[in-house]
Amino acid sequence: MKIILITLLSLFISAPAMAGPGNDDGHGHSHSQGPVSSNEAIKRATKKVIQMAKAGKIDSLWSTTKASAAEQKTYAKGPEWVITFNNDKVSDTTKQTLYMFFSLDGHYIAANYTGN
Repeated sequence: MKIILITLLSLFISAPAMAGPGNDDGHGHSHSQGPVSSNEAIKRATKKVIQMAKAGKIDSLWSTTKASAAEQKTYAKGPEWVITFNNDKVSDTTKQTLYMFFSLDGHYIAANYTGN
């Protein structure tokens, strides 16, 4: 009886480990694939800008703005993609340039109007 119980327990314990990182479990989880290109960083930033505009976090005028630049910058926590959007239709001149920050592997970090 103990052998059956131990065998069953070991099956339950090992099952979650089989679906861990590095396995294609079919759930669409995004595991780091290395650095993304500047074009991919721009695509992701554009998508995030549209999401933020729809959510009311930034002016809706941003939803149709195209990126003007994408560059890698190094900060205290390491290198990041900085994607810049300019929109002179925004009435507040201090908010006419939007900076989107992404990790090199394409994950959103933050957004602001200062670039810092």
